[in-house]
Amino acid sequence: MVTVVWETRLKAGAEDEGLRLTRQIWAEMTQKAGYLSHTLLVDEDSPGHLLVVSKWSSRQIADALRDTYARAEPVLRLVPLLERPRNRWVFFEDSEPSSAGN
Repeated sequence: MVTVVWETRLKAGAEDEGLRLTRQIWAEMTQKAGYLSHTLLVDEDSPGHLLVVSKWSSRQIADALRDTYARAEPVLRLVPLLERPRNRWVFFEDSEPSSAGN
């Protein structure tokens, strides 16, 4: 399992439409093979700043879907609303026990 974090920064005035499109994109992701879950976070101090924290069964699935979905209609409609290109990070959970407090 991997956790993929997407950061979106929307242009001023595009916050509502950008959030709507982001919600649409992630509603569609729930139907994709390998999708496990996601959380959409909206910055309270900057509503055009969004984070999506998603979980996928594998990096290969997440990467392949990123590549094919980049040409999907809601993504193409979101791109002009972006202040800058979206950032994406892929994480795995550390399975080593914590040594804190030892």
